[in-house]
Amino acid sequence: MITAPDAFEAVFDAHYEEIRRYLGRRVGLDVAEDLAAETFLIAFRRRETFDPSFGEIRPWLYGIATNLIGRHRRTELRRYRALARTGPPPDDDGLDQQVVDRLTAGVTVERLAKALARLTAGERDVVLLVAYGGLSYAEVASALRVAEGTVASRLSRARTKLRGALGMEA
Repeated sequence: MITAPDAFEAVFDAHYEEIRRYLGRRVGLDVAEDLAAETFLIAFRRRETFDPSFGEIRPWLYGIATNLIGRHRRTELRRYRALARTGPPPDDDGLDQQVVDRLTAGVTVERLAKALARLTAGERDVVLLVAYGGLSYAEVASALRVAEGTVASRLSRARTKLRGALGMEA
């Protein structure tokens, strides 16, 4: 149980950077710090309600973070759509190879961003929790409070849509 504030400090130390990175990938670094802080504030306030028999603390934190992202969903969609239109930001140094690499990556990032923007919210959450968070199906199910079968079907649908949008064969 993590009811004692001292015990929660260890949870924060162990998981803050991972949660912040996940949030940064989903909503951008400018918002990630605030959402990560809010994630841990909510977790701290609700620490007495955490039930270890339901699962590990890591998916619980990802669930809180993903719910906060839900509040910012319109911003996230606008970010993917803008990235799809403009491509990734340019590097500060103008080395020729980096420009070529960036242009090549820009095409891929642009297509991926468009494809992600077209997924449903549930599909996008599952894909990004697996891709960015490295969570297992069981952990994603715990984070989103859905059945593992739901995670599997959402991920399967999302992969099919992404492959189609990116012109990849199954």
